Order: sequence, then structure tokens, then C-alpha cells
Amino acid sequence: MTAAAPQSRREASGWLVLAFAAIALLSLAIATFLGVVDLPPADIVAALTGHGSSEARSIILDIRLPRILTGILAGIHFAVAGLLLQSITRNPLADPSLMGISQGAMLAVSGFLVFTVYVHDPGSNTLQELPLNWLPAIGTIGGVLAGGFIYAIAFRRDLGPLRITLCGIAVGAVLHAIGIGMIAGWGSARIEVLLEWFSGSLYARSWEHVVFLLPFTLAGLAILPLVRRPLELLRFEASVARSFGLAYSRQFSLALLIACCLAASAVGVVGPVVFVGLIVPHLARFIAGRRFDLVLPLAIALGAITVTLGDLVGRLLGQAEEIPIGVITAICGVPVLIALLRRTT
Repeated sequence: MTAAAPQSRREASGWLVLAFAAIALLSLAIATFLGVVDLPPADIVAALTGHGSSEARSIILDIRLPRILTGILAGIHFAVAGLLLQSITRNPLADPSLMGISQGAMLAVSGFLVFTVYVHDPGSNTLQELPLNWLPAIGTIGGVLAGGFIYAIAFRRDLGPLRITLCGIAVGAVLHAIGIGMIAGWGSARIEVLLEWFSGSLYARSWEHVVFLLPFTLAGLAILPLVRRPLELLRFEASVARSFGLAYSRQFSLALLIACCLAASAVGVVGPVVFVGLIVPHLARFIAGRRFDLVLPLAIALGAITVTLGDLVGRLLGQAEEIPIGVITAICGVPVLIALLRRTT
């Protein structure tokens, strides 16, 4: 009876992960078949197999599918980054914005566009001149540098979670203010493109964005199983973790680096989509408890589901004038977070 109980729990956990993986695949299918342009299911299936009309293939293969896959990868990045940050800082409110990652990416993108476009040609306001292909890389670099800067400040005196959090809030606020001030002072007609990116959007995302995000996704998910035990110990106080033989500073730095790279790359591609990195880890823990080996795959699945369905809702409600995914997650995230907090307190 006693030996059968752990086996039964493992089987139940496996079925739970498979169930949410199936829901994620179902979300992918629903988002592929539904959209602003109403296509017959037969045409969509034909387009996915390389047949059908050129219009259907263009809509599905060149517009809808890369957008959905970009959202799935970004959702995974935000969810895993939020889970890591909440675990290592022992702060239930930690997410990429709290570490200044989102604000660093925003400032980098703002500065890049201002100095590469406006300074060189201040009299031109055409949208076509925006070097948009560079935004993912620039945003990623800015986010990683911001996270590294905050970590360096905290590391000089103490590596405690409280100092990391306070540094993140302070530096993030400064970076956000500088970025917004830079854009406000720009006064260009091209500000509309930046505002869309700032709100978090999957509009016009292509296969290039999928290719950009995929190496970060594969590298991050490949490293996580190797550091599973250190991540579990990092949830304790430093003295307790060290008593188990953990190289606390090194493992903390590695986990923070993984979180920064995942979050910064996602922000660089889709903008700062709020609440995904904050709520999804809470939802995963609410479903699976405190088992990190179960919470992690659930967070991955829930991150993909959240962004996929949120973007679908924005597309269907807004039609041609779609609602950015960041707006949908903000509106839906607040009541979900309040409900989770009420159930867990």
C-alpha cells in the first residue's frame, strides 16, 4: 500500500502534464482554424498540407501560423522566466518587469530607433524607414544588460532576494521613465509602431521571429533539467541551501541568467506582455502543488495556452483593428490573480 502510493502519484502527475499538453495542442489548432479571415476548414487543411488556393496558403502559412508559433514560444519564455525569478528570489510577485528586463528592452529599442533613424534623417517620418528587423536582437540585448546590471548592483553587497527585488524596482522605474521620455520627445509619426510594441503585440510576426526565439527556447529548456535540484534548493535561504552543499552564488547566477535570456528574447520579439510571467507560475503551483518537476512542465504548457488563446481573443474581438495580446492579458490577469490569491491565503 505504501509502495503503491508514490507510483500512483507519479502516474497521476504524468496524466496531468499530458492533459495540459493536449490542451496546448488544441489551442494551437483552434487558433489556426479561427481568425479575422473566415476560411473553410477544408481550405485550411489543404493549405497545411501544401495544397489549396494561394490565398489560403498565404493566410495560414505566411501570416497565421508563424504568428501563433511566435506567441507559443514567447508564452513559454515568459512563464519559465517568471517561475525561475519567483523561485530564486522567493518573491511571489517577481516577473520580468520586476527585474527591469522589460524596461531595459524598451529603453534599448527606443534608443536604437531614435538614434539610427531620427538622428540621421530628422525630417523623415515614413514608417518604412524603421529598421524593424533589428528590434528583437536589440530588445534582447537591452533586457539582458538590464538584468545583469541589477544583479551586479545587488551582488556587490548582498545576494539576498530582497535586495534583488528592490534594485529591480528602482532601476526598472528609471529605465522606463527614460524610455518613455525619449519617445515622447521624439514626436514622430512612427511612434505608433513603438506604442504597439510597448503594449505587447503579435501583429505581423513572421517565421523570422520564430527562428529568432527557437534557439533560446531549446537552450533554456535543455539546461533546466540539469539544474533542477539547485533550483529546488534556491527556494530556501542561502544558509540552508549551502548546508546541502549548494554553490549558492553560482547556481543563483545561472538561474538568473536563464531567466533573463528567456524573458529578454521574448520581450524583444513581442514586447512586454504583462501578467504572463506573474500569473502562470501561480496557476501551475495551484494545480500541481510545490513539486518543481511537475510545476515546470505545467508552466510551459500554461504559458503557451495563455498567449495563444489571448491573442486569438484579441484578433476575434478587434477584427481588422485587433487588440494587442498585452491588453488582453492585463484585463484577464487581474481577476485571475485575485482569485488565486484568495484561494491560497
